Amino acid sequence: MSRLVVVTGGTRGIGAAVAARLRAAGDEVVAVGRSECDVTDEDAVAAFFAGLGPVDVLVNNAGISTSAPLARTRLADWEAQLAVNATGAFLCTRAVLPGMSERDSGRIVTVASVAGRVGFRYTSGYTASKHAAVGLMRAVAAEVAGTGVTSNAVCPGYVRTDMTDQTVRRIEERTGRDGEAALAAMSPLGRLLEPDEVAFAVAFLAAPEAGAVNGQTLVLDGGGVQ
Repeated sequence: MSRLVVVTGGTRGIGAAVAARLRAAGDEVVAVGRSECDVTDEDAVAAFFAGLGPVDVLVNNAGISTSAPLARTRLADWEAQLAVNATGAFLCTRAVLPGMSERDSGRIVTVASVAGRVGFRYTSGYTASKHAAVGLMRAVAAEVAGTGVTSNAVCPGYVRTDMTDQTVRRIEERTGRDGEAALAAMSPLGRLLEPDEVAFAVAFLAAPEAGAVNGQTLVLDGGGVQ
């Protein structure tokens, strides 16, 4: 049977790849951009999900990033990253979880980052927000353990997206180095990930057959983070 899937941040990059893969598998996918639902707005999130009906799969993918040394990190940037990357995942998860629990069926997959497992220089707000997203995922997993609902996360390294393009430009502007090569050198893969590689991992965790996988972080970096 076709499932109703919601992918936040679903109109480009990783989200678009996830939406395309799940549609191809026969799911009904609602790919949500900020114009359709601001995931940081409690009322907007509640109204959006109330108008959808029962959601079978939620992919928390909406995310933003900025970078600066901690001493030069603005409070506004810190708060914005926590709001989108962590609070957004919380609000959307809270919106769908009661219905999933009532039906004893559902999949929640959060797109986090390797920055949700380790720390990186100049990314205090992003790293903290992704750690929070992973922590939220684990707390939800503990609540739903033993039911038909699961909560998991994927933690990719740098992916070829618009967000990574911004990071590449910042590196090049500040250092004069090849930004993509600098990021690729940080990965055991020696390259950036492609969005569809992340989508494959999301689809695995979202599959009906993945009911025994709960509370896990699937790291996609070629073997760097254990």
